[in-house]
Amino acid sequence: MSRIPAVVIGAGHAGLAISHQLSERGVDHVVLERGEVANTWRTERWDSLRLLTPNWQTRLPGLSYQGDDPDGFMTVPELVDFIGGYARHIDAPVETQTTVESVRRAGGHYEVVAAGRTWEAASVVLATGGFNRPRLPRVANDLPVGIASVTPTDYRSAEELRDGGVLVVGASSTGIQLAEDIQVSGRPVTISVGEHVRMPRTYRGADIFFWLDQIGRLDERYDEVDDIVRARHVASPQLVGSPERRSIDLNSLTSNGASLVGRLTAINDGRAHFSGSLANVCNLADLKQVRLLDEIDEWIDERGSYAPQAEGRPSSTVVDQRPRLSIDLGSGEIETVVWATGFEADYSWLDVPVLGRKGEIKHDGGIVVESPGLYRIGLNFLRRRKSSFIHGAEDDARDLTRHLVGYLESSSSPGWVGSRQSVG
Repeated sequence: MSRIPAVVIGAGHAGLAISHQLSERGVDHVVLERGEVANTWRTERWDSLRLLTPNWQTRLPGLSYQGDDPDGFMTVPELVDFIGGYARHIDAPVETQTTVESVRRAGGHYEVVAAGRTWEAASVVLATGGFNRPRLPRVANDLPVGIASVTPTDYRSAEELRDGGVLVVGASSTGIQLAEDIQVSGRPVTISVGEHVRMPRTYRGADIFFWLDQIGRLDERYDEVDDIVRARHVASPQLVGSPERRSIDLNSLTSNGASLVGRLTAINDGRAHFSGSLANVCNLADLKQVRLLDEIDEWIDERGSYAPQAEGRPSSTVVDQRPRLSIDLGSGEIETVVWATGFEADYSWLDVPVLGRKGEIKHDGGIVVESPGLYRIGLNFLRRRKSSFIHGAEDDARDLTRHLVGYLESSSSPGWVGSRQSVG
């Protein structure tokens, strides 16, 4: 058994950001990774995916994008190379192919069991991401046997799908990107639309993320919003990273032939039923987009900053006044259902009673108050609105490391801040 001040679980961008900060503060630690560095990006993403954030915003503590296309958007292989290069740059103490089997509290420390070994740690940082497995609605269990069911972690390209129509359930970033990818293949696409967030790719001469950064939206803290639970579950924006820096929304998809229906509510006797609130949901997303662009305009005007005038704003979402409320799944119209209904974290190996009734870890900005020395990083709006993006890990990692070091220094067990030891 090895005795060590900190164990970090997960060698994605968030885990490596924590590793960098721990090394800077002189805290000995190990990073345990079930696969290779950036494993989720390597193995669970579709072929055409690019980052939603521009390259100039791709940075981690101690390293930023160094390429010649700052306004472009990284492909998955490029991002894997960036994260892998970062691990080497900071000389992170990563142990790959080391799947964690259990984490449990043992007196004043934690026991982490992985690959037949045990680490006794004063602190543990969970950096395993929030997208470990697709979150499927209960209605998915009622899908007829003859219809193919596909999740975003299964999907690689439209060519792997059956011929015939595809129902994409969900209209956030994942849903509309997959809908477009499938549409390009020539398959008819129907999109089941729930709550979503609209944003143009560019506005007044700059990427929308430039403006979100300027107006302070990305730095909003978790303890500054009225309803942090709701804020953490807001859908990801309807954006796509593309070399052309083009916008994507429901209008762009319907103009190329996609059909829209409301939120999927039930499947009974082989028939899918949809909510009649499609128009209302789209109107709400349109209004929120208008308010965001108004806020950007006001910010520019108040500071007398130069920015080109907007060349027109995105049009309101066009929907049928009487959209279909059901589809017969036995008619042959739909051959595949793609569930773009979100993701959830996997805590099956966490033997510490810190999960809420919905299976989400209870934390205060990444600090698991009910189990001192346990931390979480890499979740939506963990400490700031930008927490779910690559560059958001830097500030979160710095804050959590500061707290972690204070915990180690105040721990009743002496010697935790020093180097690892073998015990037992």
